[in-house]
Amino acid sequence: MAGLVLREDRDGLATLTLNRPEKLNSLNVEMFVELREHVDQIARETERIGLVVVRGAGKCFSAGHDLADIAKGERPPKPHFQSETIELLADLPQPVISAVHGHCYTGALELALAGDLIVAAESAKFADTHARWALTPIWGMSQRLPRRVGLPKAREMMLTCRAYSGVEAAAMGLANMCVPDDSFDKELHALADTILANSWFSHRANKRLLIDTDGLSLRHGLSHEVYRNYGVGPDMRERIAAFNNKSARRA
Repeated sequence: MAGLVLREDRDGLATLTLNRPEKLNSLNVEMFVELREHVDQIARETERIGLVVVRGAGKCFSAGHDLADIAKGERPPKPHFQSETIELLADLPQPVISAVHGHCYTGALELALAGDLIVAAESAKFADTHARWALTPIWGMSQRLPRRVGLPKAREMMLTCRAYSGVEAAAMGLANMCVPDDSFDKELHALADTILANSWFSHRANKRLLIDTDGLSLRHGLSHEVYRNYGVGPDMRERIAAFNNKSARRA
């Protein structure tokens, strides 16, 4: 039987695919258990994996938290297991891209917001429908959504429960970019290759700086950057030498 979260590695890229297409990849406890195993493993593979993509199989990214799972009473391995797993995904040393096509509703949006970047297909539909079901967020919506799109837009999304297209998501800053469905994979791979070509050391250091200084005043953030700096990577000299050699050949 195929797993509920599939992992595929290619040239430093780890792709995690939510794999319940017959249920529109709705998120249940079993899926989170598998996701957690992958996230924990990838966190230990910083020299082999430089970038992570999270996406969905079939028609969509994910329709959200499995309502049937909620109704029957979930039994996660420990309290707040799902929210902790999303936090670990967001806190991975490697940058994370959430690649969204089709539905990305509520719990799925909370999962997607763990990505450092969100790439949306034109077919993407983003929504926070907690209020439609008399629920309140516990996987990060109230904190990550306003930080991504601003408090007024977050209020709008949470109060109306309406769906926003990929184009609208890019316009409001929820998605970093929106691309046509027929070139979604091509654009995603091109972006991944661009990121992976740069220093993995710098990506990890920059991500850590952004996380650690989030919410600090400018003065304290600058102090953190200066006095808790990660320095230079082991590939710095090699990269500068390659650039100088290329420049010399052009001259």
